[in-house]
Amino acid sequence: MIQHPAFAVEPWSVRECRLDLDVLAQTESVFALSNGHIGLRGNLEEGEPYGEPGTYLDGFYEVRPLPYAESAYGYPESGQTVVNVTNGKVIRLLVDDEPFDVRYGTLHEHERALDLRAGTLTRRALWSSPTGGRVRLTTTRLVSFTHRAVAAILYEVEAVDQPRNVVVQSELVANETRQYMGADPRTATPLESPLILEENIPATDGLAIMVHHTRASGLRVAAAMCHEIDGPDDTQIDAQASGDVSRVTVATRLTPGRRLRLVKFFSYGWSARRSRPAMHDQVVAALAAARLVGWDGLCSDQRQFLDRFWEGADVEVEGDAEVQQAVRFAMFHLLQSAARLEDRPIPAKGLTGSGYDGHAFWDTEIFVLPVLTYTYPRAVADALSWRKSTLPLAEARATQLGLSGTAFPWRTINGEECSGYWPAGTAAFHINADIAHAVTQYVDATGDTAFERDTGLPLLSGTARLWCALGHHDTDGRYRIDGVTGPDEYSAVADNNIYTNLMAQQNLREAAEVAARHPDLAARLEITEEETTRWRDGAGAMAVPYDERLGVHPQSEGFTRHGFWNFAATKPDQYPLLLHFPYFDLYRRQVVKQADLVLALHLRGDAFTPEQKARDFAYYEALTVRDSSLSACTQAVIAAEVGQLELADRYLGEAAMMDLADLERNTVDGLHMASLAGVWISLVAGFGGMRVGQGRMCFAPRLPPGITRLAFRLRYRGSLLHVSVTSGRTSYRLLDGPPITLIHHGEPFPLHAEPVTLPNPPTPVPEQRLHQPPGREPAPRRPAADDGS
Repeated sequence: MIQHPAFAVEPWSVRECRLDLDVLAQTESVFALSNGHIGLRGNLEEGEPYGEPGTYLDGFYEVRPLPYAESAYGYPESGQTVVNVTNGKVIRLLVDDEPFDVRYGTLHEHERALDLRAGTLTRRALWSSPTGGRVRLTTTRLVSFTHRAVAAILYEVEAVDQPRNVVVQSELVANETRQYMGADPRTATPLESPLILEENIPATDGLAIMVHHTRASGLRVAAAMCHEIDGPDDTQIDAQASGDVSRVTVATRLTPGRRLRLVKFFSYGWSARRSRPAMHDQVVAALAAARLVGWDGLCSDQRQFLDRFWEGADVEVEGDAEVQQAVRFAMFHLLQSAARLEDRPIPAKGLTGSGYDGHAFWDTEIFVLPVLTYTYPRAVADALSWRKSTLPLAEARATQLGLSGTAFPWRTINGEECSGYWPAGTAAFHINADIAHAVTQYVDATGDTAFERDTGLPLLSGTARLWCALGHHDTDGRYRIDGVTGPDEYSAVADNNIYTNLMAQQNLREAAEVAARHPDLAARLEITEEETTRWRDGAGAMAVPYDERLGVHPQSEGFTRHGFWNFAATKPDQYPLLLHFPYFDLYRRQVVKQADLVLALHLRGDAFTPEQKARDFAYYEALTVRDSSLSACTQAVIAAEVGQLELADRYLGEAAMMDLADLERNTVDGLHMASLAGVWISLVAGFGGMRVGQGRMCFAPRLPPGITRLAFRLRYRGSLLHVSVTSGRTSYRLLDGPPITLIHHGEPFPLHAEPVTLPNPPTPVPEQRLHQPPGREPAPRRPAADDGS
């Protein structure tokens, strides 16, 4: 029987009230802490037991060969895998010579709580050793948002019934053994001892420092730790270092009610260029800054940082307590994935696990960045600046493929292509338009013309040139893009994938307009008027196939003439299909892994009529199996738009509980950042009806029966907005910034200092009940009376 984590449903925390070792690996992902630079999985402080040990630094990886049964020109030669770097979380405890291990003795109480406002993970335990020694343990852990290189742990142990001899061992440990291994290709490639020791200095002077480098990628990483210790007067402290372990040992005798209090500060840095002494000094300096503010200062700064974030990002959901908890959990982890990027990527799992080898995909630009654009735009500029820094690699990849412009990688850590399966990797050229889309959204939302010029135009022009190299005008004058893979990875190397074509169309138009706004830089990028005319011509003639026989848009040319997948003969345990059937068979059938044409309905809704959206959505509902966590939120958005509110609510629930309930049974590998973003997208773009572009922010709110009130905060063009939706009306409030004109259900209105409340028109009654593939229906939301409220 498959076990799922169980958490108390609370609005501002995720609390585990008892320890369940069967789901330990999953909870390590849920309780992960990060700041976008450092990521710590929620491993127990004593180090064992564990599901997967994990300490990650964004962008730090090892190179590995990509083996092929038959090699071919253009295949990537090497892959990249995120490295589990030096672990600073380890603090071991011995009570009267018995190691504290939750598998032995008696664990009377055990609770862990992730505080979404404080930004801390707290653990409380009451334990008796096999010989009866009872102690109470309290730990609080944080990864600092304000000190990018620093994490810290407050560790307190107390004797309960009688005096106890207590020993605490605080460690830095490198090259840990990974225990969890699976056959799923989405898991990480195992790396055996990827770090080579250069320096291990014991904490004889208060600081322990370790420096390593990787064997193949040539990256150097440094870690350091120091402590503040408060215990009885006879407390003894010792320091040792050998091999890949550095240890500080604290020994004391505690009388009942007396505590040993240890604050552990630890810091990280990595570089591809800096020397060992420079890295050594960097982590020492980071610790000095942390000790200057102290534990209380770190906690205070953490709370203030999050208070500012929630002021512009909070979402309130009344009527569904699970979704209320889930959306704040989601926003917290999105912030953790991106807060201190500073020109690094956002991996598909953030820094919560090693799934997908730690790679970044198109998930970032299409799901994660849109949420951050309206809630924490600084991170969007950082993420897109990283894309710009990889332009030389993208240009080289395009040249290798015989193309002009830039061919951004399907999956990567450093900007080089790491996908060894080209039909679902290299051929998925839409990643280039996805990046362009994120640029356009960010500039529209912020009005950041300097970014548009210096970062946006190089990205937009490089991707536009790619579409000119990939596409051509046919004999009828239509602009075709043939032989590409769209978002649906169960269809590959198809002609005129509508999502790809429409996103490329937007890319070409925006590139031409931005080049016209910045002629000096356009000239330096050798963008000519003739070239921008070609971009506009291609956009204006873009092929958008339509099946007149069925009255729907085919996902790609000819898709609606393929044979149907035999859903009735597919067993429940044969999902996801990619693990049980050959891609050859999937590619020949009408079966959809994830929203593809339906995603186009959302992101390019201007290209479809309301009637077309309803028919298209109904057609693809019967084909989409949602073998990807990216799908449910998009289906929720369009279900809400076409009036299928109960169905939209079900898809919202699926996105919301993806990791908290481990719906795909792979949360062990890390959280699904795109699905987390999808909770916000489902609520704000779905039930809030938000559509934004070209200086216009539109809302068409409509709530499902299970939600009585939805409120959210947004940033747009210097204004901070608060939108509150009930079944009958919507209130708009300007919290900060200049007045703004908004659109409510198609009607524009100005918003000044005074709030504006407008009625919501009745939701159109859907003409038909939609059907999903047998056994793939989204689960209904539980009744409101059972939601813990």
